[in-house]
Amino acid sequence: MTTTASSTIVRNLQHVRAKVAQAAAASAWKQSQCTLVAVSKTKPVEDLRAAYEHEQRHFGENYIQELIEKAPQLPADVQWHFIGHVQSNKAKALVRDVPNLFMVETVDSVKVANALNKAAGEFRAAQLNVLLQVNTSGEEQKSGATSLAASVELAQHIARSCEHLRLAGLMTIGRYDDTTAACFERLVATRTAVADALGTPETELELSMGMSGDFELAIACGSTFVRVGSTIFGDRNYSSA
Repeated sequence: MTTTASSTIVRNLQHVRAKVAQAAAASAWKQSQCTLVAVSKTKPVEDLRAAYEHEQRHFGENYIQELIEKAPQLPADVQWHFIGHVQSNKAKALVRDVPNLFMVETVDSVKVANALNKAAGEFRAAQLNVLLQVNTSGEEQKSGATSLAASVELAQHIARSCEHLRLAGLMTIGRYDDTTAACFERLVATRTAVADALGTPETELELSMGMSGDFELAIACGSTFVRVGSTIFGDRNYSSA
């Protein structure tokens, strides 16, 4: 990795951090903080290390095998977020082979929750943080619970039947058009319903929403995790994924 490439990543990272802080300060939600998850899928470890050396600790990966390969090459205090689709038959490898897995953000079914719960019980001493993925856009190609009732039902299953998982909040991917804000607002409403059903304060449930093109809007809507990739690391090379 060239010095120029490294300095570009650092400059981009600092720029995004400043925008996150500004958006959080201006938000009517007055989040105590909004955590930046640097999405590093398809990027070489050297790129991640440049961000790590400038105090970035939360990184997001979309592909299980890529995460398994990258995790041992970076320090143990990296907090890995898995943000891709989880196939239940690969949950064991994900949990077993990434000991510093901080969170799985894409639990979208009872089957996936059960697979992660079983793996966490076998390979982890502490509960695994998970987010319930909600399809707020109605797009068929996106995963996630598709109704308020389904979201509440899945949340109740995780909370009551998955002792090795900790339901840490909810996640969504907004539609890329002028309805993005409505998608985020639906996630906020879903959190309210889930919190009511579980008897949990809303503030104890994180909201992961917002990516490179809409993270400032997401923060204005109440996001506490934003997932930003290309704005930090540049365009992705999918041929290497």
